[in-house]
Amino acid sequence: MIETSDLFALLDQRRAELGWSQAEVGRRAFGQADGSALQNIRRGSSPTFDKLQRLCEVLGLELSLSGITAKPLSVPSTQSDDFAHIPVHQAALAAGDGATNDADTIVDHLAFRKSWLSQIGVSSANAVLARAWGDSMLPSIHCGDMLLIDRSKRSIPIRRRSTKDRRPSQIYALLSEGKARVKRIERPESGLIILASDNPAFGPEILTGPQVDDLEIIGKVVWWGHTNRE
Repeated sequence: MIETSDLFALLDQRRAELGWSQAEVGRRAFGQADGSALQNIRRGSSPTFDKLQRLCEVLGLELSLSGITAKPLSVPSTQSDDFAHIPVHQAALAAGDGATNDADTIVDHLAFRKSWLSQIGVSSANAVLARAWGDSMLPSIHCGDMLLIDRSKRSIPIRRRSTKDRRPSQIYALLSEGKARVKRIERPESGLIILASDNPAFGPEILTGPQVDDLEIIGKVVWWGHTNRE
């Protein structure tokens, strides 16, 4: 009998070859867009035969008494050099007071066209994905939105605004007092940083002195997306 760790490695490798997220596998196999089917196997839970057979069917694997073998891939497009597989981190970036996370844990990958990443000036080597949590960045960023972060952009330029300058500040993922957050950041001078929310119910936060020194920028948020749940 194949060990669950080996089974997960086999299924997840095939998923990555197809360029699908774990949630996409769940949607195709069981009609639910979440990654629990594969994650349960990763945690050591053995699937029922029916569930394993269904997973093999959607992943193009053949289940038999002798084991699991791969069929020829029928979805080759996302395996090509046209796509980059960006890691999805377990970390939740709080659009609020902050969230404590295991930020280094990668739970999935999503495929993005390299041409599009190049168009927006992002190298796939510097790109990571994480979800937002909270409502302080509404209506721009919703709770549960997936954020694409460029880790190469970690410095906040000094920008002195005129009273007529209505341009919004850039959005960054950051660590403040050990908590991961997502905010607009304004830096009118070297020793002063303003963390701003889009939701008017949340006022700006003023950081000075040691607070500025302790602030760690994870990267600039360059894209986000969410599902319409209406």
